[in-house]
Amino acid sequence: MNVLTQARAVHPMLRRPTIRGHRSRYIPVLATAALFAVIYGVGVMRYPAFGYPQVFVNLFIDNAFLLVLAVGTTFVILTGGIDLSVGAVLALSTVVSAWLVTVHGWPPLLVMPLMLVGGTLFGAAMGAVIHYFEIQPFIVTLAGMFLARGLAYVISTDSITITDPVYTDLAQRRFRLGGDVFLTVGMIVALVIVAAAFVVLHYTRLGRTAYAIGGNEQSALMMGLPVARTKVAVYAISGFCSALAGILFTLYTLSGWSLHAVGMELDAIAAVVIGGTLLTGGSGFVLGSVLGVLTLGVIQTIISFEGTLSSWWTKIFIGVLLLAFILLQRTIGTRDG
Repeated sequence: MNVLTQARAVHPMLRRPTIRGHRSRYIPVLATAALFAVIYGVGVMRYPAFGYPQVFVNLFIDNAFLLVLAVGTTFVILTGGIDLSVGAVLALSTVVSAWLVTVHGWPPLLVMPLMLVGGTLFGAAMGAVIHYFEIQPFIVTLAGMFLARGLAYVISTDSITITDPVYTDLAQRRFRLGGDVFLTVGMIVALVIVAAAFVVLHYTRLGRTAYAIGGNEQSALMMGLPVARTKVAVYAISGFCSALAGILFTLYTLSGWSLHAVGMELDAIAAVVIGGTLLTGGSGFVLGSVLGVLTLGVIQTIISFEGTLSSWWTKIFIGVLLLAFILLQRTIGTRDG
């Protein structure tokens, strides 16, 4: 009897899933897809301009940075962790970028990679503390959130405008698809990140180990999987995605401000959960997180088209959806158990 067989014998969670259990994994994702289709259909029927192709594309353009944040958050939640620092790291990335480029004249092609390296190291450091000191991810990433946001305030409490030609060119560049439909640099980068995350999660050892850790970390250790390396890696990926989202947000606003993205970590978590990823880890899909982000985006777009509703209704709808999908996941888990 090999190690894998022994682990499965001791831990039922590692036994091969039944057809029913396998199919149930897709129910939350399919529910999210159906919900998005219904809400989008309502928008098309209610507002004539809502059906324009560019309106749909704008869901990706206006939420490119949230999409990248959600990708990094998906990796973390799949392992059963949480990362509350992503919004603060995004803000810190915008402030440092604007401060270095506008105030000190650093070249953007040096600043951007520097932000990515810094975000990756920041995430890896949190992952190492979580694993080797056995501290709850909530506490460690909460400390990381305060640290990143505090550093942003120390650098500047005022909004710093970026007028560098490299940033403005990237921000204003359009890729025409025909007619009035166009893509932006931010949208393309976000889609590339989604594609890369899909490949990593489903076709690499890192991805399979992340799922195994979320299913049962002790069983993953018994199977000889690189638990420590993987946990550090997923938080490093989250840090990288946070810094990259900061760069995209900088291109979106052409500014750096310490108050950018306040509460956006909660939007990212909500999008991932609404997309079907279990908060306890072990089950979920990055494409589900994309659907979660698009669902939040289409709700915000409908409220914007309505014109008479407060933007806070977006938060109300997100709260209702989040509760509904958590109950759905709980129901599915109880039934499969």
